[in-house]
Amino acid sequence: MIKALLPPAVVAVEAFDDVPGEAPFPGEEDLIARAVEARRREFITARRCARTALRAFGYPDAPILSGPRREPRWPAGIVGSITHCAGYRAAAVARAADVDLLGIDAEPNAPLPEGVAGSITVPGEPAMIDRLAGSHPGPHWGRLLFSAKESVYKAWFPVTRRWLGFEQARLAIDPDAGTFTATLLVDGARIDGNPPLSLLHGRFAVTHDLILTVVAAG
Repeated sequence: MIKALLPPAVVAVEAFDDVPGEAPFPGEEDLIARAVEARRREFITARRCARTALRAFGYPDAPILSGPRREPRWPAGIVGSITHCAGYRAAAVARAADVDLLGIDAEPNAPLPEGVAGSITVPGEPAMIDRLAGSHPGPHWGRLLFSAKESVYKAWFPVTRRWLGFEQARLAIDPDAGTFTATLLVDGARIDGNPPLSLLHGRFAVTHDLILTVVAAG
């Protein structure tokens, strides 16, 4: 499903359930030592998806550790992203020479929890969500906005090493094209000397139960 949203250079692997009794990959046990069982299951499956994707580029199975923001630490020369939610786990990886920015996210196609919308939107976005709900019923647009901003952050962080809050990006969603654009409201300076980020473009898909969003740029 998520592969259809990504450029050809990206390898994506997804799963819709877990393997009963599957143990953590050696070297990753400490990352979930205090996690509840549901969190352990989704972590184990999502990391397995990531290793399967990395094999397409010739990488042997190895632990995928976490950085200071719990972001996956990929092999040198690889960009990647992992997501998981109820009933879905996925990982996407690509060579950094082919894909510069990569972020993926999955969320249930369900309303946001009470009180969350006000903390993730900036002026103009609530009105946009209301318009979309009226003109294109079916997707829960507030949840889609949340997911899109998660994908934006996952693409942003590896090249800036800075936090990006929900209030630091403004989204414009095109429901007919299945795309979104994030205008960054903070300095987009990168650590690699490339031009600063100002806009990030993404794609989305919605099923009855699931919202998928991606940000990928060459």
